[in-house]
Parts: sequence; C-alpha cells; structure tokens
Amino acid sequence: MKPPRRCVRLTPTFFLLVTVGSLCAATPRTPPPIPLDGLIEERISIPARDGTPLVGWVIRPAGGGKHPAIFEQRHADITSAGMRRAAAAVAREGYAVAAVNWRGTHESGGHFMSFRGLGWGEVRDGYDICEWLAVQPWCTGAVGTFGGSQGGYAQNYIAPTRPPHLLAQYITDTGLSFFHDGYKVGGTTRPEKYRAQGEASGSAADNARLLAERDAHPDYDEFWHAEDASRHFAEMNVPAFIIGSWFDFLNDATIRTWIGRQHQGGPQSRGKQQLVLGPWTHGRLNKTTKTGELVFPAHAAWPEHDHMVRWFDYWLKGVDNHITDDVPVRYYVMGATGETDAPGNVWREAQDWPIPAQATRLYFHADGRLAASAPTAEQATTTFHSDPLKPMSLPVRRAGGAQNAQDFETQKDVRTWTTDPLAEPVEWTGEVSAEVWLSSTTPDTDLILRLSDVYADGRSIVLMEYPIRARYRNGWDRQDLLEPGTPALLTWHIGWTSIVFNRGHRIRATLCSTAAPYFEPNNQTGGPQTADWLKDARPADNTIHHDAAHLSCLIAPVVRTP
Repeated sequence: MKPPRRCVRLTPTFFLLVTVGSLCAATPRTPPPIPLDGLIEERISIPARDGTPLVGWVIRPAGGGKHPAIFEQRHADITSAGMRRAAAAVAREGYAVAAVNWRGTHESGGHFMSFRGLGWGEVRDGYDICEWLAVQPWCTGAVGTFGGSQGGYAQNYIAPTRPPHLLAQYITDTGLSFFHDGYKVGGTTRPEKYRAQGEASGSAADNARLLAERDAHPDYDEFWHAEDASRHFAEMNVPAFIIGSWFDFLNDATIRTWIGRQHQGGPQSRGKQQLVLGPWTHGRLNKTTKTGELVFPAHAAWPEHDHMVRWFDYWLKGVDNHITDDVPVRYYVMGATGETDAPGNVWREAQDWPIPAQATRLYFHADGRLAASAPTAEQATTTFHSDPLKPMSLPVRRAGGAQNAQDFETQKDVRTWTTDPLAEPVEWTGEVSAEVWLSSTTPDTDLILRLSDVYADGRSIVLMEYPIRARYRNGWDRQDLLEPGTPALLTWHIGWTSIVFNRGHRIRATLCSTAAPYFEPNNQTGGPQTADWLKDARPADNTIHHDAAHLSCLIAPVVRTP
C-alpha cells in the first residue's frame, strides 16, 4: 500500500518567503569542496516568520525537475566536507537535502534561543523551514526531516507544530526534554558543556544570557516546559523511524520518544513508528560493528543510509517498497565479544517496547559483593569522600560506554560491588534502575552509578551510567535537601540494555559522587547550583547503607529465554 499524500494549499505567506529567501545574515562562507557530479549545491537563506534569516545549504540533483526535500537543523557547523558528502549521497537518490543552522548560530541571524526557536512557541523556525522548502520550484512539496543528537531534538520540536508538508521523519539518538536529557540530567547542572557549545556555534553572548536564565530556574517549572517535547506527543502526527544505541547517553530519551509517539501521538503517528536499538554509541552514520573497545559480529551494523532512503522513498515518493510491513521494534541482544560460542549477539523483533521482563534485585553487601540474596546484617555501610574541587577523573566528552573502566574504578573515592562469576548465562533486556540508601555530611551531593560487564580477564566494560542529585530524589519540580548524617532513599533510572552476560562473567555496579569533567560536580553546599558554582564548594563524606533495614540494590530486567 502506498502512503497517503496530503493535499495542501500553499498560502500567500509562504509564496512570499520564496521571493525574499535571498536575505542573508552574514558574509557567505565558502565550504570545502566535495565531489558534486550530477548535483547542485547552493547556499540558502530562509526568512523565519519574524524576518530572521536562517542560513543553510541544499544539495539537489542537477538537470531540473522536482524532488522531495529532506532537511536537518543544527547549531553546529553544517559546512564540513564529511557532512556534505553524506548529504550528497542521499541527493543522488533523488532528493533535495538541506542543512540549516539554528537562529543566532554561525551565519543564521537573530538571537540564539536554544530549542525555544525550533518548536511550538511564537518563533517556529522548524515549521518555517519546512514550508519554505516545500514551495521551492525544485521541490515536489513532500518534505521530511532527519538528523541525530541536536538534529534529533529538532525533529521532536518541529513535530508538534504540524507543518502541512511534513510527511515523515528519520530520528537518530535523540533528546526529548532539554531539562531531563540535556542541561539537568539526573538533576545535575552542566553549564560548562553548554557554555562550550555556545562558543563553538558563534552565539557566546546569547548563550551566556541563557545560562543566567537557567540559573534562575533550577527546578522543572514552566520555563523548562517550553523545551519539553514529551508534553506534546498528542500533537505529533507524523510517522518516524527512530534509531537508539545501547551505549548512548541519550538512549533513554530515544526510547521515550518512540513510546510516546507510538502510543500517544496523532493518527498519522500512533502505530506508525518503528524503532531499532543496537550496540552502538552516540552519533549518525556510525552504526557499525566497532563500539569503544568492543567489536561485534558483522550483522550488528545498521545500514543507515540505505534504510533512510528506503523510508523516505515510501513516505515522500510513494514507492511501494513494503517498509511499513516491517515489525515495529528490532533490538540487538548483545553478548560477549571475542569469546567462541558466547550466547547473544543476535537480532530480535517485538511488537512493542519494553518487552516483558522480571524485575530482579541485586543487593549491595558489605564485602563488595553484588548478590541476589538480601543482606541480613543489622548495620553495614561503605563510605567514600567527595570533593568537588578534587573530583575523580572521567576525561571523556561523551558517556564512557563500551570502554574498560578498571582505571576509573581504582580511584580512591570510587567503590564497586561485583557478583560472583556467573554459573550460567543471564539475559537482561529492558530498563535498569537503582535504589540506594545514602547519608552525607553535607545537605546535598550526587551519586553516579555505572554498570559493567566484567570479563574473565578483568576488563570492566561499561554498559551504562547515570547520575542523581540528592536534592531531586523526590521529584524534579522540588528540592529536598538531605539532613546530614540521616539515610535517605535515592531511586533513579540508570539506563536501558539488552545483553546476555556470559558464563564466567561478573556484573558490577560502581558508585561515586564525582567523575569530572564529564559529570560537572555538585558544590555540595545545598545552595544554588549556578554557572559559577566553584565560588562556593564543600567536601563531603558520603555513606552507602546496605543492611537489613536499608536494602540498597540494582533492579535488573531479567528475561527467561528458552
């Protein structure tokens, strides 16, 4: 069955955009040359509804004719040779492929607004770009969006605005809510990360104002609602193919995106989403067999270019390629790599996500064991130091998945709990969470939990990691400081996975309170967590309680397979 085509009347407003689209915000740049045989590349300047010029590049087939358009929105540089070569490869399949910078970044005009300029507010740049492309003389009027990370976020923001010509999306490793998935992950604050992004995109002054605004809104309130697309699933009304990666820090947001669109979206969204989850890390066009220190079998790779073309061929060109007959969910069950006959390393299919699993607790014990049996001691604790000015070192730009964590685990203020070697393989498929009883000598601190698959040779391969700021243990919209010395229960999401831990392997949970610069430390004063947090900082002694009255544990999604 061919996809339905929407009949849309072009309004005078968007015909006007065609005539004034040559407005520009800055002196044009000359990008590095790439092979363009049979293609045309041109700089475009698209006026938003308030007249702000949004600058980008489009690559399309030469020789005239009309083609569907697909585009992505980014605050990062869009002129690199590698990015444009990937766009050219899609253009050769019969598409006009555009990349446009967010307002206030690089050559685009206006003030940088972060995600607020992309979505459902007074400024709707994604909508305006879509409708401008649709009425160009080289476009059929059918438009799709693609991209990952910031380009994935952008697709979640444009969807609720329902541009009439937007027919399909292809989303990779996406965020959904800037509070939960970006600036305040686990309730932490990340000013250095986003200060650097503002400087790199040419929007340092505007970004500094945004950082000050975020400081004024430490909790999840109406300020942050404007950047939370999860509040708008019902308005999303477009089919999307969604790619998630087991070793990606945005995997939780990617899965929430699929669940929300698939079950709460409009009639063109609900039941029309597809999801693939594989053994990769963050990024587009990197879904290969090598991830970090692991090399998976050849079938673990995902053909992103070919599949994206096939997806858009169906939804934008009406090619009857039966892609909608594919199962809604495909996920890769990881297994040990480099071990003969290790179970796992297979693709499975499902009609929905998550699949059924048994929530199984693994308890922390005083001797560093992680075990299915609960502790019985009347009192048992593990203490470590936390100094935000002398943090434990985690010198990575992205999450540390698929890397050996042994060096990190031996740092003085890091503690581990590990199972005995497994007598039989065990599969986990689904969400991993934790319940940890914590007391501190300060009114606020962080816990960072990392989950590892420990090989027989001692390598501790990180599967996931996630922080929680203690003051947000009872909800993101309120702050409850710790009473120093009194245990408090922290319950939080750690990540999603699908893996068979092989016989002889061990499962490890690692806890600490600092891991910089990747996790920006808590000043531990109990006061404001601002962009200049270093002016006040306090060290702490943090204690994990794991006795009969305080059952600290991991909660694992154990799957019984035949």
